[in-house]
Amino acid sequence: MILSLNELMAVYPEQLWIEIEPEAREKAWQQTQNQKYSNAASRWNAYLNCLCLNSFTRWIKEEPDLQETLRVWPAEASLPSIWDVVNGTKLTLGETELVIIPNDKSAFAEFRIPQEWVDIPSWASHYYLAVNLNLEAGWMRVCGYANRERIQQRGRCDRTDRTYVLEPEDLIADLNVMWVARELFPAKKLAVKPLPTLSKAQTEKILEQLSQQIDYSPILALPFEQWASLIANDKNRQKLYQLRLAKQNIAPKQPTATNLSLWLQNIFEAGWQSVDTILGTQRETLAFQFRTNAALNDVSVKGLKLIDLGMDLKGNTVMLLVGLTPEIDEKVNIRVQLYPAKGESYLPPNLKLGLISPSGVTLQEVESRSQDNYIQLKRFKSPTGKGFSIQVTLGDVSIKEDFVLSSLIG
Repeated sequence: MILSLNELMAVYPEQLWIEIEPEAREKAWQQTQNQKYSNAASRWNAYLNCLCLNSFTRWIKEEPDLQETLRVWPAEASLPSIWDVVNGTKLTLGETELVIIPNDKSAFAEFRIPQEWVDIPSWASHYYLAVNLNLEAGWMRVCGYANRERIQQRGRCDRTDRTYVLEPEDLIADLNVMWVARELFPAKKLAVKPLPTLSKAQTEKILEQLSQQIDYSPILALPFEQWASLIANDKNRQKLYQLRLAKQNIAPKQPTATNLSLWLQNIFEAGWQSVDTILGTQRETLAFQFRTNAALNDVSVKGLKLIDLGMDLKGNTVMLLVGLTPEIDEKVNIRVQLYPAKGESYLPPNLKLGLISPSGVTLQEVESRSQDNYIQLKRFKSPTGKGFSIQVTLGDVSIKEDFVLSSLIG
């Protein structure tokens, strides 16, 4: 049964509910269409944030008890450079700093806070608000909030997308508690561990590297401290943003194949992570899912990459897992799987995973159904010196990853 907005407000009276009129959606859409973003996923992220910001700002202005001016940090002109790579918007209300973080999932199961908003000194805030947008029903709700201390104490760090994750029960649902706390306990300067300083040479090298990666978020291409140091600097973040935009107008280079031989030496190229490293550093549903998947029990090396299909997935991502097992015949046994990401239980339906030969022939293909928590290709072998491609397709959008096995050294 689908409840109306009034019925939802009666069931959850402690939460803040805001109606979103079609005109508000159109306004936010036009605002983000008039801005520039490096890829479709970033533009969708910007749209959700813009809609969330406009709606929340309107509500604040209509509240008679909140007379202070709500300001965007650091300035509205800076928002595209932030939304191109990070979800969320920081606001100031008097001396209080807060971050609103939207999502458009059908059910609010967890609160994911990008690590940047917590661990970059200038970005860190006193309060973090979990906002759930239902675009079809035309409403948004603030499911609750947490202060920075609670995130550090109770949040688990998900290294697959560098977010702090809180369960719904860890949030305070009633925003009035936050407003009262502002009055009783004036905002204090936050104690955040300082970030290392990047040299000019390091900065230029990193900017050039990250400017090449416009098809997906660059946040996993560097250690967090380097990435955070780069975007914390307004000038460097704006430069990265402009470089990524400029790459849209350049003919794409011939894609470079991922060398799987390096994985056997525990070397993973930009965008890829070792699954064993992830499982060894955190406890989460994903880790349990991988551990209980019998198809992965005899896989020696496993690599993971976030794949973004842009607007067709509403800015969400899926996880491509490639597992390797060396064989005695100078070949490698390969297992390929696709998982949902960022707290989703199921893959979107009609998502295709395919194995493509060097000549472009589809050798295998599987398609997700309505409640598949993962899909996989049949095992196959690849000899050294030969390449293959894995293609992820949803509707008219496809992402292809090329692989080659240069040798079995290591």
